[in-house]
Amino acid sequence: MRLQTESGVTMTSLQSPKTLASLVARARAKGPVRVAVADAAQEVVLATMRRAMQEGLAEPHLVGPRADIEPLAGAAGLGLDAACLHGSGGDADAAGVAVRLVRDGKADVVMKGNLHTDVFMRVLLDANTGLRVPDKRVSHLFLLEVPGHERLIGITDAAINIAPDLAAKAQICQNAVDAFHAIGVDAPRAAVLSAVETVTASIGSTLDAASLTLMARRGQITGALVDGPLAFDNAVSPRAVAEKGIVSDVAGCADILLVPDLVSGNMLAKALEYLGGAKAAAVALGLAAPVVLTSRADTEETRIASLALASLLWRSSGAPGATGMGKELHRTLRAAPMAEADCHPLPLTKAKK
Repeated sequence: MRLQTESGVTMTSLQSPKTLASLVARARAKGPVRVAVADAAQEVVLATMRRAMQEGLAEPHLVGPRADIEPLAGAAGLGLDAACLHGSGGDADAAGVAVRLVRDGKADVVMKGNLHTDVFMRVLLDANTGLRVPDKRVSHLFLLEVPGHERLIGITDAAINIAPDLAAKAQICQNAVDAFHAIGVDAPRAAVLSAVETVTASIGSTLDAASLTLMARRGQITGALVDGPLAFDNAVSPRAVAEKGIVSDVAGCADILLVPDLVSGNMLAKALEYLGGAKAAAVALGLAAPVVLTSRADTEETRIASLALASLLWRSSGAPGATGMGKELHRTLRAAPMAEADCHPLPLTKAKK
């Protein structure tokens, strides 16, 4: 499909995937990835790994206390002879072992298991031993399949950056755009959300939205059509766009919803999931490897979809031989120069001198 912008620029785009099942099928066709599961001592996590192995999505590396994992694996029908088991101590140690597997080139993707998100993220973002990379902001992407909606829709950032400023929003948007490229959408349309569709001095998010729109037109955000401010209805509903007479390349057909802050994004994503019946996948972006970042309450279906998304992200990452980063990762990993603590909800550890 060819997109004609208001400025007359033509962009080529593949049709956005319509379902998470199609995403899983695409990942399955590309073969399994090596997944390091941080604290795998949860039956739904192990059941997910059993299914992922059966469907050819993953080669699991289970990390956690052996005494806890072994009986749960039996209950989940996962034979440990088919999975690599790496013993560890508590939550932080399990996360550390999972991260080291990626840094050492023994795993491609990290998956959160039965541990708290704050502990998991603190290990991932450690300036010395984590997975942060130069000049990259870490952000979160929900990919939702909403009943009655014609395409998958991304919401960012609803889990990591609390109150991002303009520069952070630009990087969050670029992370999401790159993720959509990885799933086959060449020119995703990103709507920068606010409460209204007009630039209003008293509503700061509209000023950021206008700036981001111009940044995209000037090449500071690449690979996407970006427009805002747009209210939620104007971003997703062609009827609302027609009734309000909005002229936009993005309005009514957005692939990505860039929310003003974590609170609004989290509410939106969960409202769609719990009241609207949406299915979800969730990943962290901007790290040296894709990270499956699901809730401990998430279902097996959500975890499989999230793993498939992470698999496609890794396939498109340019990792050497698409088999992990190994020694190259050690040479390139260091703390990002920007202060992540300004937007991130967790107290991050300082780099050791």
